Amino acid sequence: MAFVGGQDGLWFVWDPCGVICAFITYGLIVFADFVLLVTVVLPEPNALIVLIYLIFNGLSLLAAASHLKAMVTEPGVIPRETISEDVVKVRQAQGDAVRHCRKCRSIKPQRAHHCSICRRCVRKMDHHCPWVNNCVGENNQKYFVLFTMYICAISLIALVLTVRTIINCLAQRFEGCGVMSHTTTFVFLIIVTFEAVIFFLFTFIMCLTQVCSIVSDETYIEQLKKDDRDKNQNFIENFESVFGGRMSLQWLSPFSPSVSSLRKREPRLMHDV
Repeated sequence: MAFVGGQDGLWFVWDPCGVICAFITYGLIVFADFVLLVTVVLPEPNALIVLIYLIFNGLSLLAAASHLKAMVTEPGVIPRETISEDVVKVRQAQGDAVRHCRKCRSIKPQRAHHCSICRRCVRKMDHHCPWVNNCVGENNQKYFVLFTMYICAISLIALVLTVRTIINCLAQRFEGCGVMSHTTTFVFLIIVTFEAVIFFLFTFIMCLTQVCSIVSDETYIEQLKKDDRDKNQNFIENFESVFGGRMSLQWLSPFSPSVSSLRKREPRLMHDV
């Protein structure tokens, strides 16, 4: 699909499926927040419930910010360097380890892979995720990990609150439960409970998968292709390269960039691989 943006500007993939998934993501967060407000907080506005609700909202904002950063951050695309296959063959014959992408018609560095949706080669491409409407690559993996982590956290909070409320409402025959009708309250609680279970499991698995990928310094595509390469960094250095320097609270912030996105990209020569 077409996209706008570039190496130093705003990046956005014009993929209908991805755009719809992005709006669904924000819509589900807002819906869950609304249901918790009218079914949990307003009927029982004690200090603990209000505090948990405020924590839920804070984590929701971090999840939304992480999602937005993952979506509009250029993931590590390779500059277009049009080169013919004949030139590549000549240079390979001369001993140059040149990798060429026939779809991009450009030099493809090591660990770069082509995305058929973004229509570009991406450095350290893990996969293309429709939920963030972007590739997960060298520059935005941090934001994707944070997005899955925060969604996992708010899903767990929502699940605990809705299950507790359902049990209490059933015990009280829905007397004083919610500010809406009994039927509407019950239906909303069931929907959010189902939503919380699904997204908790999904994001927990995705977050765990990404953490394992960082530890092993091996993307999902590399695991599938069983790429055999030398790994010079330990797992701590792998995390530092993704999350931005030494361990600190900035690792948890979608507003602080990763080392990869800060790294100045020098002009790539035709012989670089």
